Amino acid sequence: MKKTVFAPHADCPCGSGLTYGDCCGRWHVGWAEGVYAPTPEALMRSRYSAYVLGLIDYLLATWHPSTSPGELELSPVKWLGLEVRHAQATGDAGVVEFVARYRDNGRGVRLHEVSRFVREASGWQYIDGLPGDTASD
Repeated sequence: MKKTVFAPHADCPCGSGLTYGDCCGRWHVGWAEGVYAPTPEALMRSRYSAYVLGLIDYLLATWHPSTSPGELELSPVKWLGLEVRHAQATGDAGVVEFVARYRDNGRGVRLHEVSRFVREASGWQYIDGLPGDTASD
C-alpha cells in the first residue's frame, strides 16, 4: 500500500474536527524527533489516521515491541470513519474503545475494539486490542 500525501490544512482522517496538521499530523511528523502523542486517545487516533494514510513506519514505531508484528502489510481497504466511545488513562496504562468503519471489496465493515496502551520512555505505545463486535453491512 502506498503512502497517501495529506495536506496539513485538510480535515484530519480521525474525525476529531481539527485539521490534520493540528491533530494527527503533528504526531506523524514528530515521533522521530521525540514528539509523542500525549494520551492513549491521541495515539489511537493517530494510528487510525496512519492506517488511512498508509504510514507503516509510524504504526510499527508506536507498537509496543512485546506485541509488534515486526513487519506490516496493509490491506487495500477504504477507511470511512472513526468513533471513539471511551478513553481512559491511569498512570502509565490506558485503554481506548472505538469503532472504525471501512469498506473491503465493496462490503461495509465495522471494527469495534478496546485497545490497550502503555506509556514508556518513548511515549504511549499500542499493546493490543480486545475485539468487540465486528459486523458487516
